[in-house]
Amino acid sequence: MNDSQKLSIIMPLYNAGNDFIACMDSLLAQTWRDLEIIIVNDGSTDNSGELAQRYADAHAHIHLIHQTNAGASVARNRGMAVASGDYVAFVDADDIVYPTMYETLMNMALEDGLDVAQCNADWCDRRTGHTWLSIPTDRLRSTGVLSGPQWLRQALASKRWTHVVWMGVYRRELINQLKLQFIPGLHHQDIIWSTEFMYNAKRARYTEQPLYKYFLHDQSISRLKRRGGKNVAYQRHYIKITQLLEKMNRDYAGKITLYPEFHQQITREALRVCHAVRKEPSPSARQAMIREIIDSGTHLRMLRNVRSPQVGYQAALWLTRLWRMRQGGRRAMTRAMRRRLASFW
Repeated sequence: MNDSQKLSIIMPLYNAGNDFIACMDSLLAQTWRDLEIIIVNDGSTDNSGELAQRYADAHAHIHLIHQTNAGASVARNRGMAVASGDYVAFVDADDIVYPTMYETLMNMALEDGLDVAQCNADWCDRRTGHTWLSIPTDRLRSTGVLSGPQWLRQALASKRWTHVVWMGVYRRELINQLKLQFIPGLHHQDIIWSTEFMYNAKRARYTEQPLYKYFLHDQSISRLKRRGGKNVAYQRHYIKITQLLEKMNRDYAGKITLYPEFHQQITREALRVCHAVRKEPSPSARQAMIREIIDSGTHLRMLRNVRSPQVGYQAALWLTRLWRMRQGGRRAMTRAMRRRLASFW
């Protein structure tokens, strides 16, 4: 075994059920053989832990860690702490990996001395089976070797690339140098992790081949139907992400080229929260979300990171809408208070 070619695959596991079997079978079918699979059972309450133990007992390169439920971020951090490969990869326990994924990415990484090699993916609606390409090839084609910031700029400019860590392999030495970890408790923590990794990567490359199959289902974090207070709490994660991204840009100013796309992704994440306000059916929750936006300064953050006329128009339009919604909510509250007072007389 040549340790310089070893890949550590880290998998958080929580109540994946039978989908976990398909995922594991796809990992065992990988044509890249020099790998270790690290499963972190995040306090599963179904039979996932028992299934994982069977795989670990049967295969010497599969390692199993048990922890009380703490979320995917903590599970990934636990996995990275024990990984021994020169590169690490991440997989979700209810997805599948095509047989040549890691052979393709590891060959790219080793041939070109990459810090990161990334691929395309298929997205699939588990209920209907409908499948589509994550990044259409008319938006983004395979690249040569780029710096991490150059690659991130190109990826963000496509408007179809997503900050998911499971579409790549990453040099573990760089992760350790940066002391880079996933933020516990933060939804969509991949955004922060992948952005900082790319800011520091010297050599990156992308292939348009779809090598990973991501399944969307009703329990996917991005698809859960949240209303009222749950929706308000969920949008706080995106507000936090805008704060962290802006701080990161300040920290890296003067160290790398901060392309317009790096600023504008902050505006786009803020606009996501604005759209959530529009879709929220509860007037009180809508007003609560608007207060969160204003009190956190997200409305100003959205505006000052604009770098194009089109996005600037959207930001200005939403600032106007938020002001009107806020005023309308106050008027409605005043009318309700007057009616309540009148009922006492």
